[in-house]
Amino acid sequence: MKILCVNAGSSSMKFQLFEMPEEKVIISGYIERIGDSDSFWNTKINGEKIRGEKYLKDYKDAAQVLLDELLRHKAVGSLDEIKAVGHRVVHGGEKYADSVLINEQVIQDIKDLTKLAHLHHPGNLAGIEAMQNALPGVPMVAVFDTAFHQTMPEENYIYPVPYEWYQKYGVRKYGFHGTSHKYITQRMQEVLGKQDINIINCHIGSGSSICCIKNGKSYDTTMGLTPLDGLMMGTRSGSIDPSIIEYISKEAGMDVSEITDVLNKKSGLLGVSQKYADHRDIEKGMEEKDSNCILANDMYVNRVVTYIADYYVKLEGKVDAITFTAGLGENAREFREAIINKLTCLGIKIDSKVNMEYASYCDKQEGIVSTADSTIPVYVVPTNEELMITLDTYKFVS
Repeated sequence: MKILCVNAGSSSMKFQLFEMPEEKVIISGYIERIGDSDSFWNTKINGEKIRGEKYLKDYKDAAQVLLDELLRHKAVGSLDEIKAVGHRVVHGGEKYADSVLINEQVIQDIKDLTKLAHLHHPGNLAGIEAMQNALPGVPMVAVFDTAFHQTMPEENYIYPVPYEWYQKYGVRKYGFHGTSHKYITQRMQEVLGKQDINIINCHIGSGSSICCIKNGKSYDTTMGLTPLDGLMMGTRSGSIDPSIIEYISKEAGMDVSEITDVLNKKSGLLGVSQKYADHRDIEKGMEEKDSNCILANDMYVNRVVTYIADYYVKLEGKVDAITFTAGLGENAREFREAIINKLTCLGIKIDSKVNMEYASYCDKQEGIVSTADSTIPVYVVPTNEELMITLDTYKFVS
């Protein structure tokens, strides 16, 4: 059975076509700069990457390119072979604690929740609409980034602000990257051979969050009402003193929307280094003794360590594993080592030699990088959000 996974962003559309239940990727691609004159896409099939370029006015055009690529490269003989489409949707609010078949009510709920995900939902909705028009009658499933975190207890998701803000406006911690955290949880349940696992999962990439997973369920996480909360990231500030917003508004003459845009797009690694949002560039800057790159990296390390320590306490020290995943977590080997070296007071130790052997571009991608006498094993585990979306979608149509 062929299932299509679609991840539509603010101006992009990623896709993978899976053969299920074999979990085999037949073809994948990334369509970028939708709406711009220099739109392009990269398609990968049988290990080969093929690039295409033409102006894509909107998501309808992008969806047509996606389907044309499936046919052109013979990933499907006809579009009738696609039995379902799974869509990543950022925000499900409190209503959706699991994935759901998309109908008119679900579409309306996603529209209503756009106020909590205004950067992401327009693209998510456009992707859904485009695929519904292109594949009429094919079941569509919404897989929400927030759903996995709906198991958090109230004391971990309520903010210390007037409670009526939660009652009237839904102000609370929702958490994100739930599809990735769910995938890693299920993978570690297999690795550890039990369901009620306690792990601290570090999803560290251009966007980053850490999840405290207790008895196999999300217990706490770093992102909050929006993905801006928690860790500093590539361009996001993460948690800051909220009074900074009013102060900068008065000092710099900026309104709240302008400041929020800076906190989302011009802060984090980019803001501190004044040059780079990509940690690989930060590493090069560190090699060149760039003081701002060194500072940005040190700040990032410290914030990851702080949350790991917090979640270690919340799990009462009963931690089955610490896991690193996503772009930096899987590949930034020195970054991983710097984090674990700050946790030696807890008896957690990294094997420097073994750690250097694990990255997506190395022979080893998944495994333990801590020493044999480490109090908690440290794993590198590649995430696969697209597969998780597809697995959830497959449940509805299998």
